[in-house]
Amino acid sequence: MKTPGAVAVLLLAFSVVAHADAPSGASRQAPPETRISIDFKDVDVTDVARMLAEVAGFQLVVDPGVACKLTLKLTEVPWPTALDMSLKVCGLARTEDNGVVRVAPVARLTQEAADRRKLEEEQRLNRPLVTHTYRLSYARAAQAAEIARKFISPRGQVFFDERTNTLFIQDIE
Repeated sequence: MKTPGAVAVLLLAFSVVAHADAPSGASRQAPPETRISIDFKDVDVTDVARMLAEVAGFQLVVDPGVACKLTLKLTEVPWPTALDMSLKVCGLARTEDNGVVRVAPVARLTQEAADRRKLEEEQRLNRPLVTHTYRLSYARAAQAAEIARKFISPRGQVFFDERTNTLFIQDIE
């Protein structure tokens, strides 16, 4: 059974779409400058996000457990601003991936981004090591080794042979 707030959201969505001069059956995203006016009391943030997805023409995924009631009175506001403010009030945020907007708690999105960065860094550092040999003519290998150590990855190593004045740098590709 639909709640009165959800029905009002859907009705408003259709009226805003009609006023946005979008061609019927259009499935592409509305331009960010499309302005909307909404006035709701104690509406669920999920219903607001769904309404804005309908108006703006984007795909929406809401994480499980997202629940928040809010009151909105916005006049002639760009739809991205309305969405961002609605989410911000409830401690939520959005990410977009291949045209699909995902709504989730800020903490969850922040943790996932940190985990993704950590995984990318580990994958970058986990590549095989390659050894390069440099026979120096106009510099001492011991001095060049100190300078080279500043520019290698944490897994890299620098060795030198004073007898042949050769520098060995082992680092990721």
